[in-house]
Amino acid sequence: MRIVTRVAEMRTACDEARRAGRTVGLVPTMGFLHAGHRSLMRAAREECDFVVVTLFVNPSQFAPGEDLGAYPRDPEGDAAVSRAEGVDLLFTPMVEEMYPEPGRTTVHVDGLTARLCGASRPTHFDGVTTVVAKLFSIAGPCRAYFGRKDAQQLAVVTRMATDLNLAVTVIGCPLVREADGVALSTRNAYLGAEEREAATALARALRRVAAEIVEGERDAAVVRGIVIDTIASQPLLTLDYAEVVDGVSLEPVTRLSGTVLVAIAVKVGRTRLIDNATFTFEGADKGVDEDDGVIADLGSTCSRADAGSGDS
Repeated sequence: MRIVTRVAEMRTACDEARRAGRTVGLVPTMGFLHAGHRSLMRAAREECDFVVVTLFVNPSQFAPGEDLGAYPRDPEGDAAVSRAEGVDLLFTPMVEEMYPEPGRTTVHVDGLTARLCGASRPTHFDGVTTVVAKLFSIAGPCRAYFGRKDAQQLAVVTRMATDLNLAVTVIGCPLVREADGVALSTRNAYLGAEEREAATALARALRRVAAEIVEGERDAAVVRGIVIDTIASQPLLTLDYAEVVDGVSLEPVTRLSGTVLVAIAVKVGRTRLIDNATFTFEGADKGVDEDDGVIADLGSTCSRADAGSGDS
């Protein structure tokens, strides 16, 4: 595995790989790698000939007062993880390399960034899309792998790549959970024991939602109420949002059909956590919601059942 720190070095390496007939797989990360990141590397390794992982804590996606300075970092450990997963190239630029001058250009995806995390972090997604656009430009034609835990980010990056005709195929990979159900996140490292126990309420809320949907519930307000009630049962949690939205447009829905995203964000102590589940209602285009089959994707558990069967 090569480790490079310069934009030109990464660009040259990717160009050389393609000239040799190899496909490039890109895994953008902010480091402090965990099993979720490993799953992205493995997906890239299975599908691509030349795998590139980027480690860059991007300052432009942190608002003033957020945890940029405290964000966990472990460059030596990250290199060891990447090497163990068969990564070919590790790109670890300094801030000055990615932003040699104050930026005058920002990439903004309208609409998709207005709700959910964008409502409470209004500058966040412009920072994400701008740095990801830079990474896509540096890597060139490739397949880029993102986790579905950041479902809004995945939707935003996918739309950006489509709108700008970028030669990048964005791949969404399954959300990965820890043994207690908590979605894997670098920020889980901030949690104390009691906070960690409280955080399990997010996955519990999604499991309750899945059970009700499989039993036939199709009212988005009821689904949202289940999430709110479950989170409220944990006094250490402060709800940021609980939303039931279309899986593509991220617009609110009143009735569940097609593909629906149930998304949650909470604060526990100084830590902000997000989680989500996706539900696909088969046969919804026939207009018979009550008889639809349901595919429920909660990450490490994925179930398929007929509504009303009681299976999950």
